[in-house]
Amino acid sequence: MTRAIDSPISSALLPGRFAFLMGLYAENYHRLTRLFAPEKLGVGLYMSSVDDGLDVRLELLERHRYMLELRLTYCMLDADTGEFAPSAYLRMYQDAHVAEAIHCVPGKRLWQVLGPFPSARTVFQHRTRMNSFLTRWLEYLGEQGHSAGTLERVIAPLPDVAA
Repeated sequence: MTRAIDSPISSALLPGRFAFLMGLYAENYHRLTRLFAPEKLGVGLYMSSVDDGLDVRLELLERHRYMLELRLTYCMLDADTGEFAPSAYLRMYQDAHVAEAIHCVPGKRLWQVLGPFPSARTVFQHRTRMNSFLTRWLEYLGEQGHSAGTLERVIAPLPDVAA
């Protein structure tokens, strides 16, 4: 074992912090389920519009046996990247009833944000920040009136075919 895990202070704090993160994941799952019911949606793009002028995009990227991969964002473009922002890529584990934010920075994966070899503490703190953000964002979206009832599937226009 490493010296950090063997110290009595670190081992006393670690379970509490880990339990807190797992609690965030569970809370995010229940908020997401109550808000948009993504487990009932098919793969595709959905929009939610309420009268606040901030349309929400929910994209169900992939459906696996026990997991959904989602992207949640507003219909606002980031001036630097040209991508929608804020944006969160999510994994929703239906069997474990947890949902985690995988990354929240437009166009960047976790290793691009934290560097090639971040410490476990850095990764843990970053995951906690991302999922705390997701919890607050889902709560805010619910307060604004977004729900499964406001979601509408977006059917992409078919490409023009030369006759």
